[in-house]
Amino acid sequence: MDSELLAERFEADRARLQAAAYRMLGSASEADDAVQEAWLRLSRADTSEVENLSGWLTTVVARVCLDMLRSRRSRREEPLELDGEAIPDAANPEREAMLAESVGLAMLAVLQRLAPAERVAFVLHDVFGVSFEEIAGIVDRSPVAARQLASRGRRRVQGASEDGRAADEARHQEIVEAFFRASRGGDFQALLAVLDPNVALRGDEAALRMSGRSGWLTTPELRGAQAVAEKFNGGAHAAQLALIDGAPGAVWATKGAPRMVFAFAVRDGKVVEITLLADPERLSMMEIELLP
Repeated sequence: MDSELLAERFEADRARLQAAAYRMLGSASEADDAVQEAWLRLSRADTSEVENLSGWLTTVVARVCLDMLRSRRSRREEPLELDGEAIPDAANPEREAMLAESVGLAMLAVLQRLAPAERVAFVLHDVFGVSFEEIAGIVDRSPVAARQLASRGRRRVQGASEDGRAADEARHQEIVEAFFRASRGGDFQALLAVLDPNVALRGDEAALRMSGRSGWLTTPELRGAQAVAEKFNGGAHAAQLALIDGAPGAVWATKGAPRMVFAFAVRDGKVVEITLLADPERLSMMEIELLP
């Protein structure tokens, strides 16, 4: 297959690959990185005998995401013990459709609690319909073990009760509000108090172009509480608190039109990631509700 045709085939799959990577990684910028890595591997590979290029790309992206998740959580994650007993897969099309619609920013906090292999297996099977035989090769387990991984992930996602979710979201909102109070008030120590020591500040390409004009953020990722606090200390006056796809965050809007979204990932009472999103197409697909 010539390079031009290969690029066309890849572009046809790009949106689906980004959607899968985003749900597995919970980070738009990391999802973009995973998809770009898939393109690099595709451009170097001999695909003459690949019958299902879309499936091949899904496998590559999933493996890249799994490696990224394992690297991110290697210091915290214990190896997953499988008990060898097959758990029947009770998923049905109606529930899978409901799960696919529910996996957005509000669900990422739940997904982040899953072990990497659980998360990959759950997202690939329940959201994108990948077979357990294919997932088995990605996570280096048997098909039965891959089924267990997805089932465990599904139980954890469905097992988050409404009360538990409401309490988590309320705490999440308190932390986001505390962050902006400290930022606007120039309270550097209060900012540090709500940030995880290894917090990451990331932006998509559109956000980087916007913030790069003023020199505020010129790198795709800034890491560390000190560095992130310095960026926000005394600022963020134009940001309005909002629910972004149901998750507490903030939005910067001009003339009522959203220009940039601040998406927050919170774990153990600390902000672990702030993602700036300004791509108009992405913003148009988000449900944004301003908070008092």
